[in-house]
Amino acid sequence: MSGTQQQAGLSVAFDGIVKRFGPVQVLHGVSFALEPGRVYGLLGENGAGKSTLMKILAGYEQPSEGRVLVDGEAVAFSGSRDAEARGIVLIHQEFNLAEDLSIAGNIFLGHERRKGWFLDERAMRSEAEAALAAVGLTRDPDEPVRRLIVAEKQLVEIAKALSRKARFLIMDEPTATLTPSEVSRLFGLIERMKAQGVTIVYISHKLDEVERITDEVVVMRDGRLVGRAPTASLTRHDMATMMVGREIADLFPDKVEPQAAAAPALQVEGFTVPGWAQDVSFAVRPGEILGFAGLVGAGRTELFEGIMGLRPGSGTIRLGGRPAALRSPRDAARNGLTYLSEDRKGKGLHTAFPLRPNLTLMALERYARPWLDQGAEREALKGAVAEFGIRTGSLEARAASLSGGNQQKLALAKVLHPEPRVVVLDEPTRGVDVGAKREIYFLIQKLAAKGLAVVVISSELIELIGLAHRVAIMREGRLVATVGGDEMTEETMIAYATGARHVAA
Repeated sequence: MSGTQQQAGLSVAFDGIVKRFGPVQVLHGVSFALEPGRVYGLLGENGAGKSTLMKILAGYEQPSEGRVLVDGEAVAFSGSRDAEARGIVLIHQEFNLAEDLSIAGNIFLGHERRKGWFLDERAMRSEAEAALAAVGLTRDPDEPVRRLIVAEKQLVEIAKALSRKARFLIMDEPTATLTPSEVSRLFGLIERMKAQGVTIVYISHKLDEVERITDEVVVMRDGRLVGRAPTASLTRHDMATMMVGREIADLFPDKVEPQAAAAPALQVEGFTVPGWAQDVSFAVRPGEILGFAGLVGAGRTELFEGIMGLRPGSGTIRLGGRPAALRSPRDAARNGLTYLSEDRKGKGLHTAFPLRPNLTLMALERYARPWLDQGAEREALKGAVAEFGIRTGSLEARAASLSGGNQQKLALAKVLHPEPRVVVLDEPTRGVDVGAKREIYFLIQKLAAKGLAVVVISSELIELIGLAHRVAIMREGRLVATVGGDEMTEETMIAYATGARHVAA
């Protein structure tokens, strides 16, 4: 595996780092040092400045004031390639992949291997295979990236970083789409790199992972360093409190049981999505939160894309007891069913658009009679900002200006704006901080309390246990079990998802 062999790690120090974007200051004199061969958890709410600080280190941004020191030497990187030449590699939270290139082409983009005047395709393919094996992705290196699911793209990003021979590796939400088995493999890889002396910064809102993999926690809030401590000396509650600057109450709301006699709001029978899901049947009642669990590639997202008319699929769908033929998301919305994609920026929002059209896009008929009533749209946006707790400096701001948690709240407000009876939420808290997660959990519970049927697809089993009344578990395209009550444990769900446990015939 020569293509992924690492060198000794780097020590890095930030000395009075200030960063301004126009009149807005996002970093305020940040100073701390990181030593080789350690895994640091960098924590903070969305907007705390974590990613901006790491982008400065990785050459994507320049500090307005202050210095970055690498092995005691002040550096000023002209770009990411300059930083990578020193062994500093950033794995982005948002994918930085060329969709039409192959996996190998992406891994070596800008770092192509050459044999004289020509590209050394054989060497790149061999090294790509080694990097993919290291992260556990069994895909042909010649496969175009556009054919990969979100979790596989995440693994390609990690494989790409390995090929750069990182000495200082920054991982920004690396497990946002991964399931427990993929996370375990990644953590094994981190341990091996740490043993080789590589310095690793692990940015994550999953505090159980931070507790499990890091040696020390560094916490930022509002663009400032607010504390650091050995991970072993902190509880998850301590970490959350440091991040938000106040005591965090219970993360999950109390569950309100749906009416047992209620007829299903959504009933699916024998649904098949070719290549992804086969003969899946389930039902969800008004006021119920039904979770969907499974490993990467189990077919959860693809099943619901088929139900929504985004993929070819066949089977029986009943909404409110009536058969429904859904050929598109617009058909689904007209029948009272909406879907929030796991790909917030790619499919959930038009981030270059202002907040108002993002909110009303799925319910334009309500505002165009025949001319667009922007005043009514503006009033609707004011209501959504208040109801969903969307924090924005201006109602005229673009969606791209919002933090990740506030973008997710806007996306949630958008899919709920047509007033559906059934809502499907795919990874609803992916990449958002603990404070925003709690707010989203309480919003989801409020939807169920109003009588909506809610489906939550999530790779975080703790999330499903805390929110759902029942959890359906998929494996290799089939629904293999539905658990509730005392059976709804991580161990049981993992056993079903991996095939270690089977439903009795």
